Amino acid sequence: MTNRTSTTPTAPPPSATRAGRRAWTALAVLMLPLLLVSMDVSVLYFATPAISADLHPSGTQQLWIYDIYGFVLAGLLMTMGALGDRVGRRRLLLFGAAAFGGASVLAAYADSAATLIAARAVLGIDGATLMPSTMALVRTMFTDPGQRAKAIGLWSGVMTAGIALGSVMSGLLVEHFWWGSVFLVNLPAMVLLLALGPFLLPESRNPEPGRFDWLSVPLSMAAVLPVIYGLKEIPSEGWHPLYVVSVTVGLLFAVLFAHRQRTGASPLIPPALLRGHGFAPALALNTVAALAMLGSAVFTTQYLQSVLGKSPLAAALWSLVPSVFIGFAGPLATLLVQRGAKRGHVVSGGFAAMAGGFSMLALIGTDSLWLVLAGAGVLACGMVTITSQLTDLALGSAPEDRAGTASSLLETGTEFGGALGMALLGSIGTAIYRHEMPDSAPAQARETLGGALATAARLPGRAGDTLLATAREAFTSGMRGAAIAGAALLALAAVGAALSLRKTD
Repeated sequence: MTNRTSTTPTAPPPSATRAGRRAWTALAVLMLPLLLVSMDVSVLYFATPAISADLHPSGTQQLWIYDIYGFVLAGLLMTMGALGDRVGRRRLLLFGAAAFGGASVLAAYADSAATLIAARAVLGIDGATLMPSTMALVRTMFTDPGQRAKAIGLWSGVMTAGIALGSVMSGLLVEHFWWGSVFLVNLPAMVLLLALGPFLLPESRNPEPGRFDWLSVPLSMAAVLPVIYGLKEIPSEGWHPLYVVSVTVGLLFAVLFAHRQRTGASPLIPPALLRGHGFAPALALNTVAALAMLGSAVFTTQYLQSVLGKSPLAAALWSLVPSVFIGFAGPLATLLVQRGAKRGHVVSGGFAAMAGGFSMLALIGTDSLWLVLAGAGVLACGMVTITSQLTDLALGSAPEDRAGTASSLLETGTEFGGALGMALLGSIGTAIYRHEMPDSAPAQARETLGGALATAARLPGRAGDTLLATAREAFTSGMRGAAIAGAALLALAAVGAALSLRKTD
């Protein structure tokens, strides 16, 4: 029998108490796992060559070392969010932190590619327990709407900054230590969380959760993983039938999963949650924002290294420049809403800012470092503005006993959006690149900019320089085309946000 309390969204009680110093200190502790989990998405950027030299993975193993973390994380987010609502978010968070630390040690001292892949898979499982638990605990600790909005603004900024910091951290550590150090950096933060968490973090759970729907677990994974896999492979491999079939199979399982949630007695994702005031628009708009942000990152990282010729570490350090202003975007958006601005207008403004960032990228040439950094910075600030407000809206519309489930849906939407952005914008850029490359160029050079760089390095003198200049111009043209498409999409999203969120204030 379905519990009404656990499925009917309710607004925070009018008598919500304001959080004190203890809660804000606890928030600082919660930032530790959030920062590390987001860093682990990009922490292998510069460690991969050292790992390859030491463990000698095959081509397939190397791909899995890099991708398995994100795949497992995305596939288990919904399951772990619902599980936290049942067993307790603090309990699941602390268990995940201990397991994350243990898996980090296993990864750091892995003596084979298979062991490292297994360790990265376990890290993905543990990361899936940490991310929705942190957001759900923020919802629990900050019942006052104004304070919750500030806390979520900080949460959004830390998560966005963590992805940028991961690549830089890996570059610095690998330069001075062995590759395993990129995993051991997790340990101090996890130890601190385990020491302070039991005293600072409140325990919270759904008091009457009903039976756990175990059948929904494989259905949710079968819906998420094939889609994420197919979308991530399409930018580099093209619209190969295998990847199209993978996405199609995932979507079919998504239909089955949705049917199970509508008809099950104790669903993993209660349909009433999606009908909460503003939850569905927040989920959809958050996915679009992630699409744009991750889609742009495909080009900016390649531009810094392959077009401007920066070393990997130098490119990572330059990529930190746009992050300088990220920390101000979330709190500023919250302040605007608290001063009377309509949330829909602020979110719409965030999408307009992201469209402006893409418009700046549409103006670049092959030597436009500062224009690219400025465009990326505007994009990132718009992204944090959007996510801080949409996360607050979604969690505020969800009942407290479903905070973990609500958080996991937002995170899953972010994973879907990121994969879709890489596929959609990446495919546009690749198509333009191939169109711009002359038929006389070597086949490998016509496929990707990386292929052109490798081919140019083998050609003598002026022939190599000419091919390299042509490929860089073609890539820049593709980047401009993808930026125009992104700006148009975000302009539509700005209008959609203003219309769909007008009744949420």
